[in-house]
Amino acid sequence: MSVQHGHGWIPGLLGWTVARHARYYADNWNFGAFFEAKVAGEMSSFVSRLQNSGNHLLWVRDEDGPLATVSVDADEAEDGLTHLRWFIAADRARGRGLAAPLIANAVEATRNDGAAGVFLWTFAGLEAARAIYEAAGFRLVKQGEDATWGQVVTEQRWELVF
Repeated sequence: MSVQHGHGWIPGLLGWTVARHARYYADNWNFGAFFEAKVAGEMSSFVSRLQNSGNHLLWVRDEDGPLATVSVDADEAEDGLTHLRWFIAADRARGRGLAAPLIANAVEATRNDGAAGVFLWTFAGLEAARAIYEAAGFRLVKQGEDATWGQVVTEQRWELVF
């Protein structure tokens, strides 16, 4: 199967990304409607301002549709660090080596935009994602229990400062 890497909005990608997040986190972490609505609302807002400088929507797909996505949200920057958001992969993408280059492309886009670095929020237990973040140079800088996503988890802030 041919794999295509891209940048920018494509029809159906917003819906796929929200649905993939909702299914994965419901099946694996018991997240509910609150989480799906949060992702849908925030990502919808992001896509409507995708044209703003420093905002990027990166994806990988094949003939059957999306395989993985990640977004860079400069409008949500903090202390010169751009916000990396909504990183998710399809089950059929796992183990194919697609995620690390996707994150690397997001980091490079941020670096090219002149940001001081990039940060993301996640939570403890997502070991595959953690390995990708660490390999890309991110460092865990903060963690604590919170219910930002509708369930109490050990939230983590990761940063990569250029």
